[in-house]
Amino acid sequence: MASIPVVIKHQGNKYDVEIDPTSTGEVLKYQLYSLTGVEPDRQKILVKGGQLKDDTELSKLGAKPGQTFMMVGTPSGANELQRPKEAVKFVEDMTEAEAAQQVGATPAGLQNLGNTCYMNSSLQTLRAIPELQTELGKYTAAPGPSGASGSTLGDLSMFGLGGLGSATDLTASLRDLFKQMGETQEGFPPLVFLNALRTAFPRFAEKSKSGHGYAQQDAEEAWTEIVQQLRQKLKIKESAEGGSEPKDISFIDKYMAGSFSSVTECDEEAAKEGGEEPVKGEDPFLKLDCHITAATNHLRDGILAGLEEKIEKNSEVLGRDAMYTKKSKISRLPKYLTVHFIRFFWKREAQKKAKIMRKVTFPDELDVVEFCTDDLKKLLIPVRDKVREVRKDEEDVERARKRQKRIHDKAIADEKAGIVDSVSESVKAGEKKDDKKDKKDGKSADGDTPMEDVVYKTDAEVEAERAAAVLAAKKELHAMISPELLNDEGANKSGLYELRGIITHQGASADSGHYTSYVKKLGPLDPKTGKRGEEDGNWWWFNDDKVSEVEPDKLLSLSGGGESHSALILLYKAIPLPDAEGNYGTV
Repeated sequence: MASIPVVIKHQGNKYDVEIDPTSTGEVLKYQLYSLTGVEPDRQKILVKGGQLKDDTELSKLGAKPGQTFMMVGTPSGANELQRPKEAVKFVEDMTEAEAAQQVGATPAGLQNLGNTCYMNSSLQTLRAIPELQTELGKYTAAPGPSGASGSTLGDLSMFGLGGLGSATDLTASLRDLFKQMGETQEGFPPLVFLNALRTAFPRFAEKSKSGHGYAQQDAEEAWTEIVQQLRQKLKIKESAEGGSEPKDISFIDKYMAGSFSSVTECDEEAAKEGGEEPVKGEDPFLKLDCHITAATNHLRDGILAGLEEKIEKNSEVLGRDAMYTKKSKISRLPKYLTVHFIRFFWKREAQKKAKIMRKVTFPDELDVVEFCTDDLKKLLIPVRDKVREVRKDEEDVERARKRQKRIHDKAIADEKAGIVDSVSESVKAGEKKDDKKDKKDGKSADGDTPMEDVVYKTDAEVEAERAAAVLAAKKELHAMISPELLNDEGANKSGLYELRGIITHQGASADSGHYTSYVKKLGPLDPKTGKRGEEDGNWWWFNDDKVSEVEPDKLLSLSGGGESHSALILLYKAIPLPDAEGNYGTV
């Protein structure tokens, strides 16, 4: 088949090119590379129907001799000759700390110091709380016997021995550990923290029954003890009303502790007939328990079961012990919610903790409104429902924006390529002809009298109106948050949570097996604004000192159902809400 001479326009220049109808778009791009210097993968050749693909046969273009095609694209070095504003620093020239703080850097793992995976997984999940890292950085340990506060890292920090003055202060050692982990991408040995944990809680120093090394421990017990220590030691300043002096409150109480309102009532009618009144109470909680029975299939089932418990105690009316039922509802929701799957139980015949293998699924987004008191529900439900409404509007706007962009890009490409849709043009021409004829009659094509001064909005105007409507809805959402919740910075204000961390256990017993953790990746941090960009949805998997990136589908395998990795602790964070200006902040 004979070649066809065509003209390629690029940046104001015209190139005469002979195209071979039997070849492909890729071959044509290499021809143009020799003429323009634009690499094939940076070229866009605009033809009828869009952009020429590499595998398209040129015979399908229906090109005619002398036909003009448009090419856009610049050589890779065309815009790279400007002097950079900041000196370029290559990774190999960076210090270990500088490399660890770069966007996309793999976070540090923790070395297993002998059956310490239970501790490592707990620490990696706690580190997923940015506010905790910030407040720990401000913590000053009480002076030790030598007067040292442990606030300065020593020369042994590379071995996890920095801040030896804080070796027995769990909170100070956690502060130092998190700081050191932020300065490396290698597996770090948490020696000082392990020593502080075993000093505070000697049971974590128990030896293995085999006589070799230390015994495996329960990650939930380690998590609970660490959080309790932080609750006692880590204080933050809370502004007081009326201009009075700020007061110290526990970080844990502010961000990680919720409250139950409970009613305890005797199960026996005789106690009620005898005048025994139900006992109401308010109790703080640091985690929600998910009880697992033969009927538990989803996290919701287990939480509901955990909100009702049977208690045996003395009844003054009956003059003996009786069974009571305690029913609890949540009266305050923390910003960070811990959920514990109660998978371990004491097996008498084996004299050890056994594991419940049942599969229990859990959601990426958790709605806990149904577990709350009626008073709290009244505050949460309007906000939660408005969140869902705004999300739908945002999704509609984004879909419309993408659709309009595709249409716009195609129109520009067709115009540059000189492509005209003959069918649509003839239709338009016919419409214009009919319009002229009908104007003489004063009627439209269908016989009706036409409306005058009809104004059609452009796509840009429609898109702007939709965006403005969404912004107004966000401001309305913020206005719906009650002052009571708005003033409680550490509370959840919608009842909706997003999953941020998971501690998993592999094996059949708490006394053996292996613990790991999953932490959701944060978006890249802008050092100028202090805000984070969009997240890619992937997760970090911390398997002691081995750290790898996994896709969200991996989490579907963590629901249990066997001895493989199953979720033991879930860390949820309150979803972000817009501020008074409609921007997503820390509300």
